[in-house]
Amino acid sequence: MVAEIGKNFIQTKKEQPTEEYLKKAKELVEEAKEAGADAVKFQTHFLEDEQLDLRVSSPHFKAGDRYNWVKRNTLATPLWFWQELQEFCRKMDILFFSTPMSRGAAQILEKINVPLWKVGSADILDFVMLDFICQTRKPVIISTGMSSLKEIDQAVGFLKEREAPIVLMHCVSKYPCPKEELSLGMMSFLQERYGLPVGFSDHSITVETAVAASQLGAWVIEKHFTSSRNLWGADHKSSLLPEEFKKMAEMIRGGERLPLKGYRKIAKQMVKGEEAFRPLFRKSLVAGRNLEAGVVLGPEMIYAMRPQGYAGGLPSERYQEVLGKKLKKGLKKYQPISLDILEI
Repeated sequence: MVAEIGKNFIQTKKEQPTEEYLKKAKELVEEAKEAGADAVKFQTHFLEDEQLDLRVSSPHFKAGDRYNWVKRNTLATPLWFWQELQEFCRKMDILFFSTPMSRGAAQILEKINVPLWKVGSADILDFVMLDFICQTRKPVIISTGMSSLKEIDQAVGFLKEREAPIVLMHCVSKYPCPKEELSLGMMSFLQERYGLPVGFSDHSITVETAVAASQLGAWVIEKHFTSSRNLWGADHKSSLLPEEFKKMAEMIRGGERLPLKGYRKIAKQMVKGEEAFRPLFRKSLVAGRNLEAGVVLGPEMIYAMRPQGYAGGLPSERYQEVLGKKLKKGLKKYQPISLDILEI
């Protein structure tokens, strides 16, 4: 059972010192431990290779544009923040890990040797990042929200080719998600199709759905976690409170059984409303620095960046097609990479 603290240590519109964010993060870790969580998960951003400087806002958090939100998170959490937080979790005897939002973020987390990777639904086709994390030979927990069956096939195939240990998480990308739209029957479908351990990344603010998912075979339960749903930030409103998380943990560990009528197996499909997130959160391939004509593209020259709907260029899942190709013309940093400028 994972308490997804994410960025919930940011609780005010006004920016605060990193020391204050660290204090809030530690307080949430303590509350999660007391509530019965086995692990705490955060989210790590690195503006340089995640978000283009375009003013777009997410449907679930319109208080600010994505560029400045990612910038704030990047500046708020330097390497020492993650080092101190990881050490605090070790002393608390609770597993620490974090979702990297780009390859650069994963490289930061690799410096502190995180034990595993969590890939968010938005990034299951970020093959630039997936290629890097597969090289570490660590387990990968990957969510499937806002994704078609074809896209999940692509992501799982990419990871399996690289022999990554995988847990596949059923997820609906709505914040918060009404419990009647959670489609838990998709868990059984995913398990049968891919022959992998499955889990449930739950964005509802109910307890029973996670208990039902456990009955249906979830290996991992992930719930957003906060001290108050009234705090300022992107995810507080779709998070469980400590007393709610504790109730959930006690019900699951106590073997409580709920009626599962209505959770029949159904094929994976996107739920209405998830499509709105895709143009903003999927990624495109762009130049990672100024590049001259004739250069052969190596991994460090290519970034996968949001928002795909505005960036242009090839989608991030076509990374392997671009790698090793020669540029016909030069590119400035962050210009899109397209097939017409490559020698094929």
